[in-house]
Amino acid sequence: MTDQSYTGDHVNITSAEFVTSGTKPAHYPPAELPEVAFAGRSNVGKSSLINVLVNRKSLVRTSSTPGRTQLINFFRVNGNLMLVDLPGYGFAKVPLEVKRQWGPMVETFLSTRENLGCVVLILDIRREPTEEDQLMLQWLRAYDIPVLVVVTKCDKVSKNERAKQTALIARTLGLAREEMAFFSALSKEGRDEVWKRIAEILADTKVEPGI
Repeated sequence: MTDQSYTGDHVNITSAEFVTSGTKPAHYPPAELPEVAFAGRSNVGKSSLINVLVNRKSLVRTSSTPGRTQLINFFRVNGNLMLVDLPGYGFAKVPLEVKRQWGPMVETFLSTRENLGCVVLILDIRREPTEEDQLMLQWLRAYDIPVLVVVTKCDKVSKNERAKQTALIARTLGLAREEMAFFSALSKEGRDEVWKRIAEILADTKVEPGI
């Protein structure tokens, strides 16, 4: 990320737009831009994180109903980077058949998308990582896909509780604290840090944009 729109710890978002949705490769946009995908449990704050990152209130639709996102959604940022919103996993109240489709749909995207530079795995600071969270991280590592773990909703816990939960998450997932970024959609804490970490990861790949 060497373009003038990325300077130091600040990203200047000049444009952010919805491109398309899909469930299989034929639906994806051409693999011309670097992509950063966002994954996590339903209701973990994924949509809010993306909206804050791109300085838009409703680019990604947020919902109090877990599992509302049932497609892979693509958003173009600054004309040269694609953010990809993956369906949430977990306790979503959706038909079982829909749930069964999610796994293969997401796995196909993650394992075949050659311009995928990073996956942001999102966790709620108030929750212990689930087996699904652990499996997702293991799967990404097995495919050698760079991962940034972002811990959200940090405004909802005290300083002491935050330290306690951080240690629990790190221990459960086998992470060092330095491997995690902390975020709050309410205070926007961590926005620049998340962008900085994404930039560092993409700079180490062959899919670096100039955002």
